[in-house]
Amino acid sequence: MLRFILVFFVLLVVLFVAELTAPVEKHVILPFTSVLADASAWLIHLFDTDTTSSGKYIQNASGTFIISIERGCNGIEAVIILFSAILAFPAPWKHKLIGLGIGFLAIQALNLVRIVSLFYLGLWNRVWFDWFHLYLWQALIILDALIVFLVWLRTLPPVPRRPPPRPPGAPAPA
Repeated sequence: MLRFILVFFVLLVVLFVAELTAPVEKHVILPFTSVLADASAWLIHLFDTDTTSSGKYIQNASGTFIISIERGCNGIEAVIILFSAILAFPAPWKHKLIGLGIGFLAIQALNLVRIVSLFYLGLWNRVWFDWFHLYLWQALIILDALIVFLVWLRTLPPVPRRPPPRPPGAPAPA
């Protein structure tokens, strides 16, 4: 357990520091956030054909409401927490890779729901938008990472238990 905790925290620090570097920001975070904005705008477009996206921005047709997907809003932090937990846990690599892939998709699917719901909340009422954005959805995205990790743990094959060592001179079991 101590090994898991230490590796988990080391991975958290390394991945969060890496996320803050300029090359990762330029080549990973910004392009990913742009794709996330485009996917969100595509979903919104199913209900409101006048919605557009550009880079990390999504806006309504009149331009009276624009949201910007910033750090902390793209789900990367929850993914980092999940990836650190899965990578730190002693499990076969095959299971780790499956957990990383499904976990990433689960977090980003919920994040798309989050962004679309916040867009419509922002159009409707700014106070509710702020409350959902700052409190409810932040907690739900992190909770999603925790639930995905716990479900992943349940899917791991059982570890065979070794029988306790026999004391010296004890007869062998029949």
